[in-house]
Amino acid sequence: MTSADVRTSAGTAPAAVSPRSRNKAATRARSAKRAKAVGLNGFGLLIALATLFPIFWMISTAFKPSQEIYSLNPDLLPAHPMLGNFRQVISGNVTGGIGPVWLFFRNSLAVALATVLISSLLALLAAVAVARFRFRLRSTFLILLLIVQMIPGQALIIALFLDFKALNLLDTLTGLIIVYSAQALPVTIWMLRNFVATVPKDLEEAAAIDGASAPKIFWRILFPLVAPGLVATSIFAFITAYNEYIVALTFLGQTHSDYTLPIYLTYFFGEHGAEWGPIMAASTMYTIPAMIFFLLVRRRLVGGLVAGALKA
Repeated sequence: MTSADVRTSAGTAPAAVSPRSRNKAATRARSAKRAKAVGLNGFGLLIALATLFPIFWMISTAFKPSQEIYSLNPDLLPAHPMLGNFRQVISGNVTGGIGPVWLFFRNSLAVALATVLISSLLALLAAVAVARFRFRLRSTFLILLLIVQMIPGQALIIALFLDFKALNLLDTLTGLIIVYSAQALPVTIWMLRNFVATVPKDLEEAAAIDGASAPKIFWRILFPLVAPGLVATSIFAFITAYNEYIVALTFLGQTHSDYTLPIYLTYFFGEHGAEWGPIMAASTMYTIPAMIFFLLVRRRLVGGLVAGALKA
């Protein structure tokens, strides 16, 4: 090899990267990663503030006297906090004396919890059927569930009213529970179907070989593994039943003793204006049961949502 060839080979060899250059590159990468994390956290904080501000304003207004609520320069916090708005809500006097708020709390909680139990049980049985068995029109059934969910509930009010009147289910909480359970079923069946599909069939087959009966396999093996999914779907069923207004108002009529909280809140809107202090106080009390329910199930909620996304 000639000296020219040696020089050519040396010229084409890659230059060595110094440790100082590598450190600078690593520092730039860490700075970019940190800046990205700060930006994402800041964006998430802004979203959280925008989401939580109406709740904060509702609670703050609940403790304000009338002059502060209608002030042209309202403050974020009440200057003279008071409990008078809550006392008016609890007494029921501001609504014309139709009853204390505890009566409507009881009705709403009874309807919501009954809806959760009924819809969860029926949805679990249906989800096991569509996830474990192959039958004719199975795909059609699943598609119909989505189509039914797309139909607005208000479009079915007249037909449901006539049917429930023939069955003597108007003016009762039982009728509301049946309607709310039916409304929650399409989505809960679809969600629970994914949870059931994630459970290995080998567990059920092994239990069957050991002599376990079908009910025992269901309650001892399948049910505990699908329990996180039931928690995730129960949130949807609870909110659906707890916040619904139109069906409750239509079906209950003038039966004040069976009114739910959404109907009770409308009595604070009179012909001379709205009582915003009591409205915010009642809304604050209205959110407490939903928050308690969420805190009770939150440990299983995240795991249930992740498990349901593993397999469709």
